[in-house]
Amino acid sequence: MQANVQEHDARRSGGVAFIVSRLATALVGFLVCGVLAGGVAYGQQETRERIEERIASGSKDFANLEAAGLDLSGLDFTGANLFGANLRGADLSRARLARCNLNVAIMRDAVLADADLSEATLFSSVLANADLRRADLHGAQLMGNFERANLEGADLREVRGGADMRNQPMGLIRLVLTNARLDGARLNGADLSRADMSYAQLRGADLTNADLTQAKLVGADLTGATLTGAALSRAEIHGAVFREVRDLRTVVGLNETLGREAAEFDR
Repeated sequence: MQANVQEHDARRSGGVAFIVSRLATALVGFLVCGVLAGGVAYGQQETRERIEERIASGSKDFANLEAAGLDLSGLDFTGANLFGANLRGADLSRARLARCNLNVAIMRDAVLADADLSEATLFSSVLANADLRRADLHGAQLMGNFERANLEGADLREVRGGADMRNQPMGLIRLVLTNARLDGARLNGADLSRADMSYAQLRGADLTNADLTQAKLVGADLTGATLTGAALSRAEIHGAVFREVRDLRTVVGLNETLGREAAEFDR
């Protein structure tokens, strides 16, 4: 009898452990999905006042900062660690973010107009629909999602946005600029190799000496862009518009592009 009771208790205990395990697994999955979507906050929501106090005290550690929707305009985060920060919808216009670690940060719908992001690192960061008009991204590492972002007039000179094919264990991680607005942007010397720039607006952009090797430019509009010395070897240009482009004859690898017959050029 006692053996039967012990066996029943063991089974019940095992069942409880199984349920707890399943709940824990589901919770972890929920949190991971939420973080990837940029919509779950798992820390205390900060206020501008507390952040200003931390900056004034000399703190540079803002990892996993929860500041979604906050007005952080004009604040000086220069050189700070903002790894994994939730800045979704935050106002960071004119903020100083030079040399900041913004890896895995969620900045979807954020306002970064006139912000200084020079030499910042944004690996696996989400800036979809962000407003980056006239932002300074000179020399920054960009390896995230900038889908539909507004980068009109932005300084993207010498950005490091090329996919590193030596470190892709989970599939291709690359800069995504699909449907982004880059009219008038400065992309001189930018490494955009293998970047996805499908349907991006690049009217009047300066791509002098930019590396667009194997980039995806399907449907992109480069009307009036400057392509002096740019590299386009094996780039996909189906449906792309190259009207009134400056120095097209100096482009390296134009004859090696994919879909050239379906792109638009001046006659």
